[in-house]
Amino acid sequence: MEKFYLPFEKPLERIEKEIENLKANRNKKDVNARLVQLQQEWVKKTQEIFSNLTAWEKVQLARHPNRPHTLDYIDRLLEDFIELHGDRIYGDDPAIIAGIGKFEGITVAVVGHQKGRNTKENIERKFGMAHPEGYRKALKVMKLAEKFTFPVITFIDTPGASPDIEAETRGQALWIATNLKEMSLLRAPILAIVIGEGGSGGALGIGVGDRILMQEYSIYSVISPEGCASILWKNQKAVKEAAEALKLTAKDLYELGIIDEIIPEPLGGAHRDWEKAMDIMKEYINKHLTELKTINIDQLLSLRYQKYRKIGVFIEREKE
Repeated sequence: MEKFYLPFEKPLERIEKEIENLKANRNKKDVNARLVQLQQEWVKKTQEIFSNLTAWEKVQLARHPNRPHTLDYIDRLLEDFIELHGDRIYGDDPAIIAGIGKFEGITVAVVGHQKGRNTKENIERKFGMAHPEGYRKALKVMKLAEKFTFPVITFIDTPGASPDIEAETRGQALWIATNLKEMSLLRAPILAIVIGEGGSGGALGIGVGDRILMQEYSIYSVISPEGCASILWKNQKAVKEAAEALKLTAKDLYELGIIDEIIPEPLGGAHRDWEKAMDIMKEYINKHLTELKTINIDQLLSLRYQKYRKIGVFIEREKE
């Protein structure tokens, strides 16, 4: 996979390229000393950059083309995964992955958005933007989990639900709403994890859960910064201001009580160290599934209901 550097990551590009060159020439004198020096320089520079990220820079990280996607987590964290296709009504949606596998010996149902790595793959995967058949496929697998008492894990990573005419014709809003209702009543533990972009109703369509987690550099929002800037500022150049105003970062949403926990990422982001990102993800999934499995299903549904009732604040004014 070709390395890609965001504008604010550019200072790291020179250091990383020099490290790679030195590793290829270890037989030369004084290489090891210089290598240690460069690695220390990389850590210092990375800490400096990532300790002062703006909301817009976190948006860019959430969309990073080298960031692990749903299938990457499935391949590394699950055993015996069987992908299930189709919605039994219309067809299959490659923007949604759904199936059954084993996590640490426990049978689980997994549903997630899937983006591509390049233009061709993104076109095939609809850029991770699901159609109604994708949400129906997801619900089919979740209902299977309910029948056999499997926990459900969802990986959220989408700019939003597909806005094209075919999706609207086939009932996009109806099927997202149906999933919201059915997931709220599903008699199985649900762990929802935002691993990249959590965009609007497209994310919510598989996002109702007993626990909602976000990776450190993921985002979750009712609209993209570009869309917000276009509507409120009437200017695409206002994306930075929009990103700040939307409160879409993991830190913002944790402080607002929307999510339950932030999953830390390796230094420099999950795209820089997949293996460490996978280890951290495994630890957090294991922790929350273990906790959810101890709760009686009727109590779990009651807690799920209360969880969503508590989200948001409003003030009632007396009638004049």
